[in-house]
Amino acid sequence: MNASAAETMALDSIDVSHPSLYQDDTWPAYFARLRREDPVHYTRDGMYGSYWSVTKYRDIMAVDTNHQVFSSDAMLGGIVIRDIPMDFRRPSFISMDPPRHDEQRKVVSPIVAPGNLAKLSGTIRERVCRILDDLPRNEVFDWVDLVSVELTTQMLATLFDFPFEDRRTLTHWSNVATVNTRAGTEIDTEEKRDAVLQEALSYFAGMWKERAAQPPRPDLISMLAHGEATRDLPSRPHEFMGNLLLLIVGGNDTTRNSISGGLLGLNRFPDEYRKLQDNPALVSSMVPEIIRYQTPVIHMRRTAVTDFELGGKTIRKGDKVVMWYISGNRDEEAIEDADRFIIDRARPRQHLSFGFGIHRCVGNRLAEMQVTILWEEILKRFPMIELVEEPTRTYSNLIRGISLMKVRIPA
Repeated sequence: MNASAAETMALDSIDVSHPSLYQDDTWPAYFARLRREDPVHYTRDGMYGSYWSVTKYRDIMAVDTNHQVFSSDAMLGGIVIRDIPMDFRRPSFISMDPPRHDEQRKVVSPIVAPGNLAKLSGTIRERVCRILDDLPRNEVFDWVDLVSVELTTQMLATLFDFPFEDRRTLTHWSNVATVNTRAGTEIDTEEKRDAVLQEALSYFAGMWKERAAQPPRPDLISMLAHGEATRDLPSRPHEFMGNLLLLIVGGNDTTRNSISGGLLGLNRFPDEYRKLQDNPALVSSMVPEIIRYQTPVIHMRRTAVTDFELGGKTIRKGDKVVMWYISGNRDEEAIEDADRFIIDRARPRQHLSFGFGIHRCVGNRLAEMQVTILWEEILKRFPMIELVEEPTRTYSNLIRGISLMKVRIPA
């Protein structure tokens, strides 16, 4: 699906669920047309079934903040556009409605409270400095592997108090959890995905048993093991795995792709890079702009539990409703000059990347802090980091992932 086809194909033929749109980076034209001509758009029998696309900023907010009508419940369909077979549904607090959502989210939220973030900031800065100082000069290397993945995986190991030397196992489990089974990898069925994730479940079950027997500690496993609403999670294996995967993916994929996307954005808009070099204080407004421009989570899905009118269309009970955050973040009616990467926007936090309402990303401040510290330290060391070739993107309509990005730091 190339960009030119977006203007010529019949409107009712547009199916923005195709992962190739995001792998090939040809999605903008399709969403521009939907926002212009049919902002609440019905696709019948698309690649991932029939669904409504909500593509404009304010309509997305209307869905995201109305959990009474638009349910996240895993048993009704959950939060992703693909319809997961019932045997492989893994409920987590992001795919629950109140009150269970609120009870479980409250257990883990202290790890990203301001006081704990202040404690983590020194650790993050120390690690960032070490990672950057070890980077090669004047030779091509993969920014994703040496920086984006390494920094976020170290953070994830800290949050879980996971054995530091085994931290890349967390990256592997995160990749398996989010890989599209049609992407051509060895994980080409839900059964194969589940087999790998059972290994993760077994590993964490051992950690859980150990932490539950000890006094409470400020790591995610201990918090869950001692939390009133979560201490019996191991007796519900699907839910246990669902919450673990939510915390692994949420703490890993989103931040690592923002780290890659930020460097890509600065290389695509060299005037902005020069602006940043001239005024490093702009990091504070650049970071939320990176997260808007990258939009690491492409979509979230809801299921209507009653009939509802949206944008002049009647959504019926049981319909699949997809909020395309990636489109809302390019909506010119809400964000001026939305297709440009502008590091000194007047209102840089006006974006949808963290969601809205009760499901707003619990770790948003931690994500911003990691990206902020990284760029503060980059600017102290390197006048420029050059993109050598176009990045390799993942085949996914959920995570806007960059799997390989070759760069060079001039000597």
